Amino acid sequence: MWQIVGDKNFAHLLSSPFKPKNLPPFDCSEDIFTTLEKQDVLLYHPYESFEPVVQLIQAASTDKDVVSIKMTLYRSGTNSPIVQALMNASESGIQVTVMVELKARFDEENNLIWAKALEKAGAHVIYGIKGFKVHAKAALITRKKNGKLKQYAHLGTGNYNPATAKIYTDMSYMTSKDEITNDLTRFFHFLSGFSNKGKLNELYMAPAQIKPKILSLIQNEMRKGKDGHIIAKVNSLVDEDVIRALYKASQAGTKVELIVRGICCLKPNIKGVSENIKVISILGKYLEHPRVFYFKNDAAQVYISSADWMPRNLLRRVELLSGIKDADSRDKIIQILQLQLSDNTLAHELQSNGTYTNVKEENAKAINSHKFIEDHVNRISKAKKKMTAAEIQQIAARLFMES
Repeated sequence: MWQIVGDKNFAHLLSSPFKPKNLPPFDCSEDIFTTLEKQDVLLYHPYESFEPVVQLIQAASTDKDVVSIKMTLYRSGTNSPIVQALMNASESGIQVTVMVELKARFDEENNLIWAKALEKAGAHVIYGIKGFKVHAKAALITRKKNGKLKQYAHLGTGNYNPATAKIYTDMSYMTSKDEITNDLTRFFHFLSGFSNKGKLNELYMAPAQIKPKILSLIQNEMRKGKDGHIIAKVNSLVDEDVIRALYKASQAGTKVELIVRGICCLKPNIKGVSENIKVISILGKYLEHPRVFYFKNDAAQVYISSADWMPRNLLRRVELLSGIKDADSRDKIIQILQLQLSDNTLAHELQSNGTYTNVKEENAKAINSHKFIEDHVNRISKAKKKMTAAEIQQIAARLFMES
């Protein structure tokens, strides 16, 4: 098989290569902590490089003002630069706490090796929580600044794995907002056994909080009737209560648009039940992996999460859900969702009988959401030399608005 892939006679069967780009504000030499004090940043991988996430941990590991680094590790891969940075940090005297999930399927051996190496370096390693799999993706850095403690956070929809970040689409949210970092402090206290309270204030944590929050958000849109609008992007949709809530929203006239890569147990377009629900799956160059939700009439409107809408995620795992209140980050996510919903090349629509049909419109301009974003990111990257930093940032914030 690999001989065939490497044969130049079959090169036309391969997707054209794409190198992830560092775009504003991470394309300059400014200290990453200074950047995050100025603004929140939403990265869309693999179009935007995963390197800033790696650099955040690496910068923390060598910064004399950093007091502690706390992270969850689910699938970190082999030769992980993030794990190496954590080991270096611990050996240099920084307090490092790592939740290593040993029940990550197919990665159990890898994770055990990393856990032992981290322990040997002096890190505090947490080996899971009895009865639950920790699937949340979060990092929290505490640093001294001007005689006070300042915290910086990363929340992701995917793993801390630079290799898969080049072939999976995922989102990274980076912030220094106190309301987020304070909740992550509580989250890590819960993981490490210093607190038995599983409730957060700004974030939502499964198994106690995420499912009730999702159901409440759906019901709020349902109450708005035809003025309600829900967009959900997940890997799988299986949870019966969530599906019933979406059916009720559809019956109330609420528009429901779902982007489900894998299993979908909901049946769309059934008269009187789900005729206001559309389900598509995007199948293309990259594996679609983010969990992202839009609720038109909610104050935050947009949420990202590590959790799919499945009983195992909502009830038997430790997961995180975060509202994105930063305006630029929120708008960027909405643009991504709108682009994928308009895809007429890679999209396949689920029919009420369980089959999928390719979404193609005759005489319509072809929209391939993967290629569209690749091309746009390339244009931005090439234009940087001709523009001021402010102009680049303004355009980068509207990466997905052009059609």
